[in-house]
Amino acid sequence: MTRGITPPSADAAAQARARQAVLTKPAGALGALEDTSVWMASVQGTCPPQPFMNPRVVIFAGDHGVARSAGTSAYPPEVTAQMVANFITGGAAVNVLARQVGAAVRVVDVSVDAPAEYLDALDPGVVRRRIRRSCGSIDREDAMSPEETVAALALGTALADEEIDAGADILIAGDMGIGNTTPAAALIAVLTDSDPSSATGRGTGVDDATWARKVSVVAAAVSRAGRDREAPVRLLARIGSPDIAAMTGYLAQGARRGVPVVLDGVVSCAAALVAAQLLPGASAWWCAGHLSTEPGAALALEELGLRPLIDLDLRLGEGTGALLALPLLAAAATTLADMATFDSAGVSDRAH
Repeated sequence: MTRGITPPSADAAAQARARQAVLTKPAGALGALEDTSVWMASVQGTCPPQPFMNPRVVIFAGDHGVARSAGTSAYPPEVTAQMVANFITGGAAVNVLARQVGAAVRVVDVSVDAPAEYLDALDPGVVRRRIRRSCGSIDREDAMSPEETVAALALGTALADEEIDAGADILIAGDMGIGNTTPAAALIAVLTDSDPSSATGRGTGVDDATWARKVSVVAAAVSRAGRDREAPVRLLARIGSPDIAAMTGYLAQGARRGVPVVLDGVVSCAAALVAAQLLPGASAWWCAGHLSTEPGAALALEELGLRPLIDLDLRLGEGTGALLALPLLAAAATTLADMATFDSAGVSDRAH
């Protein structure tokens, strides 16, 4: 046990590696699919593993003070609330991709900067568990209070429990929030000991002047973080955001409950770094769906020791990259399960 976490099954992983070695192919010829099949066997505790049948996406929606005060995004903060409505009505990219792979999608307003009544005509329950409206501008003030941070972490924990108790066998954390790549970059810079300019990308596609402004904001936030690298809850309060804190709780609880998670873009990677600080060993339950074009994503995944399954120049978030990886997870499971062995197919294994 590692601080409350049961590690994935080493026995199932060993069985998967042994089976990969006798399938009718050269060793390693299926590349990352082979490693993925071993990971799937370990998190399912059985070999061969099965394709995941009940994937669940929770989108953590929230606004960020830096988007309004510092102008770090190409879009106005009002877009966050508009996109929450779009998720509810099924018109976003995440909805389209989720329908394609049979995943359920749920959106939760953690800290959207809109009146609580903005969804009354659609689904008022989405706002019911809001932590606060927006958050502080992290270049000059804390994102939230310690009490709000604890509440956001608890919200993410509860959401993971709800999805798992409803039958989820794999979780995805999606994000929506204008300006959310700014606190993500700040958290990644602190937790990977990277220069702010190396961790900061162009988010929604900002121009050079806006990117330079964004780097300054991230640098100021990193400076404000001080010695908080080893104090993840305090770090979230200082330079994170309620939505990222809730996502952190969600990722950690998936690992604690022994349910795997597919990480998505740079925001979920930032939350994963914090969750790994809170709960050492949690990353063994996660896989990286894709490599975001945001530079902080590569820094975070390297720190976590995770190899992304796809690299399609994606930077949308919402859970889209993780959903695109699900068919590859199914392919990894079925090739391990259904391919013939050298003995069963009567094929000569030159290793013998």
